[in-house]
Amino acid sequence: MSSESVRIESLKQHVGQDVTIEGWLYNRRSGGKLEFLQVRDGSGVVQCVASKAELPEEVFTRCGAATQECAVRVRGAVREDRRAPSGVELTLKDLEIVSESRDYPITPKEHGTPFLLDHRHLWIRSQRQHAILRIRHTLVDACRRFLNDEGFINADAPIFTPNACEGTTTLFETEYFDEKAYLTQSGQLYNEATAAAFGRSYCFGPTFRAEKSKTRRHLIEFWMVEPEIAYATLDDVMVWIERFVEAIVARVIEERRPELAILGRDIAALERVRVPFPRISYDEATRRLKEKGLPFEWGTDFGGTDETVLTEGFDRPFFVHRFPAAIKAFYMKRDPADDRLSLSCDLLAPEGYGEIVGGGEREDDYDTLVERIREHQLPMEAFEWYLDLRRYGSVPHSGFGMGIERALTWICGVEHLREAIPFPRLLNRLRP
Repeated sequence: MSSESVRIESLKQHVGQDVTIEGWLYNRRSGGKLEFLQVRDGSGVVQCVASKAELPEEVFTRCGAATQECAVRVRGAVREDRRAPSGVELTLKDLEIVSESRDYPITPKEHGTPFLLDHRHLWIRSQRQHAILRIRHTLVDACRRFLNDEGFINADAPIFTPNACEGTTTLFETEYFDEKAYLTQSGQLYNEATAAAFGRSYCFGPTFRAEKSKTRRHLIEFWMVEPEIAYATLDDVMVWIERFVEAIVARVIEERRPELAILGRDIAALERVRVPFPRISYDEATRRLKEKGLPFEWGTDFGGTDETVLTEGFDRPFFVHRFPAAIKAFYMKRDPADDRLSLSCDLLAPEGYGEIVGGGEREDDYDTLVERIREHQLPMEAFEWYLDLRRYGSVPHSGFGMGIERALTWICGVEHLREAIPFPRLLNRLRP
């Protein structure tokens, strides 16, 4: 089989030419003397039309025998067809079945979510899941590009850590030769060290929370991008967050409109993501929740329902800032105007999606930080390296973390985080 091998996404550049596509059979429909084969190669799907009158008998027979998800190599002439989703079709001239696929388990009929998760390694081939993960790719690239263009240095944090970052109740503990180690909950403490070295730094990697939660907003393993900025205050970091989120959403809209259309996403809602974002205090949020009849008490953290109710009336992401210090991590700086409060913020996405970014100003005073570590009953020896950052040239600094899956779930308009990561790890799911 000769002719140039090309990707489906570039077929419009080859109208009138013979090309070869290497991929898989997504679907097939028979029409008597015609076979309509939808072939995918990871970059897109194209319809290949096989005519019995124009093909050797053995080629047409192979077309009729091709089964769902068999690996194929097809050759044909590219012709423009504005009715086709890809804008082109292939007039088939040859088909080679590279590898068979028998009794493919995910058929066009409806399947339950547990079945689909059991077959997640195959489910990601479907059009909807494929669209979500292509958007994820663009989102991740947009995060990196924004930060790199703004002078941030990517300095990734370790996965094994000797201490907790976000509290000790959700740690995964493991043996590390002759001592205990934990899977990272966040790279933030290490980011503070790299920010003191580079001024602006970020880490980007998997984080782990042993949360026994079955809600649509929680994963056991998820990915976070976490920038840290020296000499930045809480107000500074909120400006960084809104600029960052505006930029990454705009990039997704620009590059992934076809995928957003497959998901039925309201692009107009995403186009309203423009700075500045509204800001309300935790005190104001508490008042709003009580006015709406929720049994919310000052001093507690927001639950999923609380976040959903708070998003009502907002058409873009918005900040809630200055949470009670008691519900924030030990490293969060207190508000000089009210010691009960922390210089912290959460960014909540509209349409009921809730928190996608958390951030704030870090405690930069050595003596105060020592006191906080003791208050939280954390092992001082595990934080000696962290205290060095206050001993040697401490400065005000702030940062934030955005969960990729939470942001992607909102941007795509899907319901559950399990669709926003290739292979989700849930409370009762370790496979595939």
